[in-house]
Amino acid sequence: MKIQPLYDTNAMSGGGELGPLPEWDLSDLYPSDDSPELKRDLDWLESACAKFADDYEGKLATLDATGMLEAIKRQERIDSVAGRIMSYAGLRYYQLTTDADRAKFLSDNQERITNFSTPLVFFTLELNRLDDDFLTGLFAESDELKRYKPVFDKIRKMKPYQLSDEMEKFLHDLGVVGDAWERLFDETIAGLTFDIDGEELNIEATLNFLTDQNRDKREAAARELASVFAENIKTFARVHNTQAKEKEILDRWRGMPTAQTGRHLSNDVEPEVVEALRNAVVAAYPRLSHRYYELKRKWLGLDVMQVWDRNAPLPMESDRIVGWDEATKTVMDAYNGFDARMGEIADPFFTKGWIDAGVKPGKAPGAFAHPTVTDVHPYVMLNYLGKPRDVMTLAHELGHGVHQVLAAGQGEMLSSTPLTLAETASVFGEMLTFRAMLDQAKDQAERKVLLAGKVEDMINTVVRQIAFYDFECKLHDARRSGELTPDDINALWMSVQAQSLGPAFEFMPGYETFWAYIPHFVHSPFYVYAYAFGDGLVNALYAAYQEQPEGFQDKYFDLLKAGGSKHHSELLAPFGLDASDPSFWDKGLSMIEGFIDELEAMED
Repeated sequence: MKIQPLYDTNAMSGGGELGPLPEWDLSDLYPSDDSPELKRDLDWLESACAKFADDYEGKLATLDATGMLEAIKRQERIDSVAGRIMSYAGLRYYQLTTDADRAKFLSDNQERITNFSTPLVFFTLELNRLDDDFLTGLFAESDELKRYKPVFDKIRKMKPYQLSDEMEKFLHDLGVVGDAWERLFDETIAGLTFDIDGEELNIEATLNFLTDQNRDKREAAARELASVFAENIKTFARVHNTQAKEKEILDRWRGMPTAQTGRHLSNDVEPEVVEALRNAVVAAYPRLSHRYYELKRKWLGLDVMQVWDRNAPLPMESDRIVGWDEATKTVMDAYNGFDARMGEIADPFFTKGWIDAGVKPGKAPGAFAHPTVTDVHPYVMLNYLGKPRDVMTLAHELGHGVHQVLAAGQGEMLSSTPLTLAETASVFGEMLTFRAMLDQAKDQAERKVLLAGKVEDMINTVVRQIAFYDFECKLHDARRSGELTPDDINALWMSVQAQSLGPAFEFMPGYETFWAYIPHFVHSPFYVYAYAFGDGLVNALYAAYQEQPEGFQDKYFDLLKAGGSKHHSELLAPFGLDASDPSFWDKGLSMIEGFIDELEAMED
């Protein structure tokens, strides 16, 4: 049975100009929310978790290589079934976050799986009590087991921060409480309404007005966003205070030296590498964002730019809507132009219900690619409105999807890519699409518009995300000293905005609340630096591609297929790149500078 569409696909999505927009077919996960297949998997999962604990708790030190491999494969199967259930529940929820039944379905299944999996907490704790020599001996006995060594290594990095078995089980059970705060944030954001010229809009459609050609409309949208955020600011402040305090308690009990440590560990990246990236970007603010926005100020004919001008189209830019078919062709041509294998992987997303593109009431804002589980396929969510940036968003999320398909061959435990590397294929997909469009520019004016758009995207990916990272660092540090009022959080937000955007800007009253709608701060603290990491990495990769195109595609596909099975140093070595070298980041930033140089030269 197919999942029935929730709405007409063009509802709230720009009308017939866009053409028919695709919707998800979630039946590859489960036929319906009350299907026998779903009940079967829930029943199996409850039994499998209990049996796993009976068979292995207190016995890991007695296993030989064959026994340890069997344990790992059973754990992997449990992860796969649980992941399938939660992927289905989550994707249904994101389609209509305001629906109480869908929210309950997600919450109930999260609680069930948390309860089922509590007996499994012993597994990683016990693994971390094993001697290094014992594990080394097991790996020497079995190449198949040794393939999972990166999983063991990642688990054992948490060894210094591990608590008692009883405490770890308690924290595992308590996780659903933190999830509830995330859902409160999601449902609040999705339920907000904004009045623009008498029309009631959701947040995605309102944010879209910030890229409108009409400056009055941009201003109206910015002021309405500020007004609605202010009305709800206490709720957003409560969510951030609670999430930050919860994290501070967990970090303190675990003995983590900084609020960022957990993210660095999960990203398998060294703190000094992230610090080098952050410092390189902040030092480059004057050469990047400050310089570009001064150019844009002149193009717009303004004495000073307001925040609603940041993503304004250029005066010579067309405001035409890009239909879905054209967007699809643009991205697919770019992917196929790089390598036909990439086009083959991308094609089913468009033809088999793997993309949900339209803007619809109650749908979650933003865009993402969800990998689901390795024996199904990813799903891409967009809020497509036909803007040129929406085409680049499609290229970005499709890149994630291609990466996730390729990495699936590693299996459930090794396919998951650290966030820093997870942005590689997405940003590379954007770059391929941009370069293809640039090559087809019919004149200098069109080339200028394309270059400016790319620079803005890169500034949003690098400068804006590092400013976000600095804001988060300040917020979590300040929260350690006590409750933060909305005004306190507003002040932290503004402390990074002028620094990152530069002197071309003036900030309207109300802009201080714009931290409120950024989902990463709530769902994935310190995620944001991964965007800048990915952009810098891809810029360096693309430069390597231009310098030595022969054989690049095979090396690139090998990088994506590796998933989470290799450290970033191993993955970049075939390209002659090293992210631990501070000059590495300057190479990536120099590409953005080069584009700005070209734009400045066009002024002469």
